Amino acid sequence: MKRQPHAVIDLPSRRWKSEKILRLLGMQPRAEPWRILEIGTGTGGIAHCLGTNPSIRCEVDSVDVVDLRLQHDGYRFRQVIGTALPFADANFDVVISNHVIEHVGDRGDQLAHLLECRRVLAPAGRGYLAVPNRWMLVEPHFRLPFLSWLPRAWRSPYLQLTGRGAFYDCEPLTQREIEALFMDAGLRAKNASLEALHQTLDIEGVRTVTLRCVARVPDPVWQWLLPWFPTLVYGFGVEGSSSATGIGREVPAR
Repeated sequence: MKRQPHAVIDLPSRRWKSEKILRLLGMQPRAEPWRILEIGTGTGGIAHCLGTNPSIRCEVDSVDVVDLRLQHDGYRFRQVIGTALPFADANFDVVISNHVIEHVGDRGDQLAHLLECRRVLAPAGRGYLAVPNRWMLVEPHFRLPFLSWLPRAWRSPYLQLTGRGAFYDCEPLTQREIEALFMDAGLRAKNASLEALHQTLDIEGVRTVTLRCVARVPDPVWQWLLPWFPTLVYGFGVEGSSSATGIGREVPAR
């Protein structure tokens, strides 16, 4: 059955997300603009915020398999088919894959997605990837508890039973699975999930009792809990490059 786009329509949250990406990748103002590729445009919020950033000059290209844009200015958009990217090798300083890899298909398609990220990323470039953790308590696309925990054959029947849909069209990953894919794609990666949590609290503020409790948990506890973070966040770069490895915990080689 056809996969759905699951675009985020909360545009203010896209500004926070773009700021978090800039911080995690250590992007600072410089003379030449940053050449950025965002894979998975959605409503266009992140591409727009990056392309119109008042402090950091960015030339942004964004691609998606469907056009669901609500924000159109500040970036160039191209519609694509599958995981192939219509750009030359080593063309971008930054590649962003934000909650995309779980939508592209099975493991072979996910590896193809990362191989394309590697192909278009400049040798000294840096990448950002976020993916829902299979072990999250509440699946974020359909808002059902333990949906992604189930064997693949049981997920669509669970959706149908609850009236949330007919077909579960996502492939969330565990920490071990996404790190194995990075290695198979020849990408050097670091788990930046804890740093992403800190940046989220700093950017969005500690506005609820739950967030205040989260902010008080010491980092060693969070480090132990990394495999169960609801969202796994990584910085990545081409193997042999150290440009994207200033954040997080290095993914160990096999």
